[in-house]
Amino acid sequence: MGYDTHGISCAASCAHHTPDNDDYCATDDHHLTGDDLHEECGIFGVYAPGADVARMTFFGLFALQHRGQESAGIAVSRAGGGVPLAVHRHMGLVSQAFTEDDLARLRGDLAIGHTRYSTTGSSNIANASPFLTRSSLGEIAVAHNGNLTNADRLRAELEGEGERFLASTDSEIVARLIGAAHGDTIIDKLRRVMPRMLGAYSLTIITPTQVIGVRDPLGVRPLSLGRLPDGGNVIASESCAFTTVGAELVRDIEPGEIVLIDGIGADGVRSFVGQESQRHASCVFELIYLARPDSKIGGQRLHLARQRMGAELAREAPAYADIVVAAPDSATPAALGYARESGLPYVEALIKNRYIGRTFIQPDQRLRELGVGLKFNALPEALAGQRVVLVEDSIVRGTTSRPLIELLRKNGATEVHMRVHSPPMQWPCYLGVDTGRRSELIAAHKSVEEIREYIGADSLAYLSEEGLTRALQLPRNEFCFACFNGDYPVSVQMEFDKLTLESANRAPLRADMAVSGD
Repeated sequence: MGYDTHGISCAASCAHHTPDNDDYCATDDHHLTGDDLHEECGIFGVYAPGADVARMTFFGLFALQHRGQESAGIAVSRAGGGVPLAVHRHMGLVSQAFTEDDLARLRGDLAIGHTRYSTTGSSNIANASPFLTRSSLGEIAVAHNGNLTNADRLRAELEGEGERFLASTDSEIVARLIGAAHGDTIIDKLRRVMPRMLGAYSLTIITPTQVIGVRDPLGVRPLSLGRLPDGGNVIASESCAFTTVGAELVRDIEPGEIVLIDGIGADGVRSFVGQESQRHASCVFELIYLARPDSKIGGQRLHLARQRMGAELAREAPAYADIVVAAPDSATPAALGYARESGLPYVEALIKNRYIGRTFIQPDQRLRELGVGLKFNALPEALAGQRVVLVEDSIVRGTTSRPLIELLRKNGATEVHMRVHSPPMQWPCYLGVDTGRRSELIAAHKSVEEIREYIGADSLAYLSEEGLTRALQLPRNEFCFACFNGDYPVSVQMEFDKLTLESANRAPLRADMAVSGD
């Protein structure tokens, strides 16, 4: 197989791995604030013979960096086949994972890429994607966004069939499941395995001659199809990646759909039904927070959808105040909507340090005690003597909201009224977002009034599920609201967490394991 180990050799001494916590990843804001939602993963694929597809994939992943900051990887192939797939994976941000020499070695006509935040399996190089494996059709590589709720059962079944796993992530399970499936074509294989995979999965797959996009029948995670001006085609988690590489959005890939790109057929793209479903359950938090505001999902420009959420929130929960302030940057569109609907001025009073969550250097204890001060600075000139409406996208644990409110008061705010443009998050996500356990979610065990008292706000209100539905301007039954009401679209294991597959009876993972393969 075409293994590129350049990104593996330094992993053991990578700054992500510290003496106290081998899985510590300083690119993850959770270690600094403890109250952020973490985005899952970003996937990308391109079929463009004659183009520098590795470089295009690099910039596509760069646009999807917000979806995962732990590792990144690219797999490439030649359109004519006959050449082993080449894969490069490395820990860190996309800009740190590849050099010009790396991209020069990744020559081909088609490619897939992945940028990861770990929702199953810890943060180490063995769990980085894309995963490469053999099949009856030759080598394939797979990049996966989502979570399988039956991953442990599938892994046990595959191990019983003789498969040997090198990682602790469900993404490797997906790759091996597809590789081991019977079928004369990749479509046959996918149709066999899709009913076996429960939960959330959006995939990009590369064979020696094809790029494939797959979306689970519930449509939990987003996936879009785009077209390049010269006739090539691209697939990405979000449409914002298309603009970065000069492509145009064609459409969302439908739940249960398989899109095959190989230069054959109209526009070089063919569509197949992989698995039908009576229910769709797109993650509503993609529209609230996870996806970039310039992306389009379900025909909705998310910046505008979030403004409507803010406007609905202003109608449902007005406040006697002087100014509206956003918790930057994720709540900015909603704060603009709240300000417009309420007639209050929108004021930029919090400045975010956009790089504090991207450093490999851990803060010392004194800096840790400053808490939110590492991430935000306030403008006292904008806050002095003002009654503030602070708009936030969500409250997960409450550990950021309290010091943020204290920061506003310290810099002159006389009142702080917290308004949240999503309903209370009471249930953990098992479908690709690292929300933590239910015991860690403040709304699961405190009332709204108790949360208000805990975070120190003068008042607190959340957007209702009905208000959120109005703002979406799409049918509610198209979305998963499980994090608000516990109505999961599939069966979940309440005790399953991201490290479940790293059980004590399995061999420890090694940093020098290059890629999954036989």
